[in-house]
Amino acid sequence: MIESIITVNTIKFDMKLTCFIIDDEPLALGLLENYVKKTPFLELTGKFHSAVEASGAVMQSPPDIIYLDIQMAELNGMEFAKIVQEKSRIIFTTAFQQYALESYKVNALDYLLKPFGYTDFLQSTNKAVQWYEMHKKIEPATPQTVKNDTIFVKADYKILQIDRNNILYVEGLKDYVKIYQEDVLHPVISHITMKTMEEMLPCDRFMRVHRSYIVNTDKIKEIDRNRIVFGKIRIPISDSYREAFQEFLDKKMIY
Repeated sequence: MIESIITVNTIKFDMKLTCFIIDDEPLALGLLENYVKKTPFLELTGKFHSAVEASGAVMQSPPDIIYLDIQMAELNGMEFAKIVQEKSRIIFTTAFQQYALESYKVNALDYLLKPFGYTDFLQSTNKAVQWYEMHKKIEPATPQTVKNDTIFVKADYKILQIDRNNILYVEGLKDYVKIYQEDVLHPVISHITMKTMEEMLPCDRFMRVHRSYIVNTDKIKEIDRNRIVFGKIRIPISDSYREAFQEFLDKKMIY
């Protein structure tokens, strides 16, 4: 729903965000409802005492934001977060700090520790405003004329927009990836898997050459003794990916 422009901590936002609140504690649920009602750019579209109760509604009418408790009976917040559609951003509301790292494995924008006041609530909600503002800016004006070639990744408690054309290579480190970009000194470190990263990158320009490396084939300038050279970095081509990489080279090679 389009509303008059609302200024929130210097951010101008011209639409309302729908939200669910899910908490098995009546007092916490009431407090969240009060916070939502006093925030002019939020619209409460669902209030639930359990994740099980909310599971049907979240599939039928996914909201923009879900304020979600973690420790609940039958279905906890972390389990519930895994069934939430990509459209919805999650802000966890919990009294337990130990779930903070795990929250990055789902669609969590922030992690509010109980007890929290309205200022903390508003700061977290502003992250959702920023997230939707960023997505709004990259929406193509016409599908035929504008190509969206960016991705968003979570890093250092922020959401960063990265131009895929600027990526040199991606290095995998267990449950994290390091994204190296052209003319950028330090890599972006994000808590996602290499498989997820591979799915976010177009296969006509990016190729897995090693269990721990994805390279932008458009950026390859030198190959030395079966290693791809990016400045001082030499990326190995493993046996598992060598045949596919050789096929790529054969199509490009001038003999």
